Amino acid sequence: MAHYLILIYETEESYMSATPEALKDVAAAHTRFAEQVPTLGATIVGGNALQPTMTATTVRDDIVTDGPFVETKEALGGYYLIEAADLDQALTVAKLCPAPFGGVEVRPIWEIAAG
Repeated sequence: MAHYLILIYETEESYMSATPEALKDVAAAHTRFAEQVPTLGATIVGGNALQPTMTATTVRDDIVTDGPFVETKEALGGYYLIEAADLDQALTVAKLCPAPFGGVEVRPIWEIAAG
């Protein structure tokens, strides 16, 4: 089985202005997603929601700056690390990943042999 990262990109403003009911619906959708993944033959290895980009600190060379390096319309808001048989299975899983205010990106993990 290979590992894939499902990166969730959404507009932060949508979450800041969402009603408590809408946020509850998003949380419920993520719970459903976690329940559906094993039925597809894949496994969630890990995952987390990220705090807003205003909490980010960027390091480039030896320079440390507050905030994200790039201004974008959608920001990385969280991720799931999954184990799947192949990219097709990972994409099937990713299609179920809730991202009501944006979309998701699937990236394979580069397995680098220790040695």
